[in-house]
Amino acid sequence: MKIAVYPGTFDPITNGHLDIIKRGLTIFDKIIVTIALNSSKKPLFSAEERMDMIRCSTVGMDNIEVASFRGLIAPWVKTQNAHTIIRGLRAISDFEYEFQMALMNRKINESIDTIFLMPNARYTFLNSTIIREMGRLQGDVAQFVPSCVVERLKEKFPD
Repeated sequence: MKIAVYPGTFDPITNGHLDIIKRGLTIFDKIIVTIALNSSKKPLFSAEERMDMIRCSTVGMDNIEVASFRGLIAPWVKTQNAHTIIRGLRAISDFEYEFQMALMNRKINESIDTIFLMPNARYTFLNSTIIREMGRLQGDVAQFVPSCVVERLKEKFPD
């Protein structure tokens, strides 16, 4: 079974993330969508809320698992019997950082490969920071995130 890990903050998950997951499922038998717990970030949603949003957003997608981890991704990937990390690239500006991370992960565990997937062009500008800000300002985010995420944003930012 070909297993890949798709790590990220997912605060919240967007349609761009879902596009990467769907593309990944054409390559891998199973994808573990993994929330990276990073003490230097101050997420809007708790890890459990983010995991719930990922689960509700991927209903009907076979072979998706949702998990979280703290620490370095390369050792964690190995514990999941995976050999590939999936990363999304929206723009050329993402490439340098992601390239450095891929090389570092391979240095830590040379059996791990990183693949870069580009989302559909309509999602290249989309990121969780923009979604959080739109939600805070009562903007309509329905075309950018699954409906369960829209509801969670409304709970965080009531009228």
